[in-house]
Amino acid sequence: METIRAASQTMTNAGQRVAKWVLGQPGEVLRLSVTDVAQAAGVSPATVVRFCQSLGLRGFHELKLRLAGEVLGQDLGLPDPVDAGDSCRDITAKVLRGGAEALLEASRWVDGEMLEEIAARIVRARRTLIVAVGTSAPLAQDAAYRLTTAGVRVLHLPDPHVQHVTAALLGPDDLCLAISHTGSTVETLAAMRAAREGGAQTAAVTSFARSPLTDLAEFVVVGGSRETAHRIEALSSRLVHLSILDALFALVVAENPATTETIARTAEVIVGHRI
Repeated sequence: METIRAASQTMTNAGQRVAKWVLGQPGEVLRLSVTDVAQAAGVSPATVVRFCQSLGLRGFHELKLRLAGEVLGQDLGLPDPVDAGDSCRDITAKVLRGGAEALLEASRWVDGEMLEEIAARIVRARRTLIVAVGTSAPLAQDAAYRLTTAGVRVLHLPDPHVQHVTAALLGPDDLCLAISHTGSTVETLAAMRAAREGGAQTAAVTSFARSPLTDLAEFVVVGGSRETAHRIEALSSRLVHLSILDALFALVVAENPATTETIARTAEVIVGHRI
């Protein structure tokens, strides 16, 4: 924060507005997307990114990590932060309670109708490509496997470059589904942009209602949780996303009764792998 104060004196007017806002509520930055901060400061998302780079940071996410390191000891108004003096039992209870609260909160306001629309698009699509990187990638892999067991033509490729190339080859009969907590990951945005330029349908599961990803996707399901000071990567948000994808699978099955036979055949195969 001292670096921001010192550097702000030589910034542009727009950069100074970002600096003033960030210094005024550093804890709030941890809960917001780059688009949220830009709107609050009255600037563009690109200005926020340039502000971060002017500080010698790679981008907005690194700014959040640096700020988190400084405000850990402050009261951020976040649920059950882990304190240095907590016992093992306290830490375990707080983390588990945080995950449970995130799921309960999501159950109240996740848009079920929008999720149903995405399920219908998956059923009708020639093929569905699921794009995700980092900690969202395992969720994409799990979703692709589950949908495959239901007979859906779905694909998740672990390499971001291959995701990008495959997305560029999608057409109007295809769907590109992105999973991203922040909605501002460069590789995921590149794949979604390529899919959209090719005329493919686009959908997203993310944690923030306003982000570069939500600007690209036609259909968006927002389901995350407030980030906690001890886990800036928001594992609780991944739990919510995993549950949303599980609900999406259930909706796909409900949308297409023919999946029942496919799932039964899948179960028979799996039984052969059990002792």
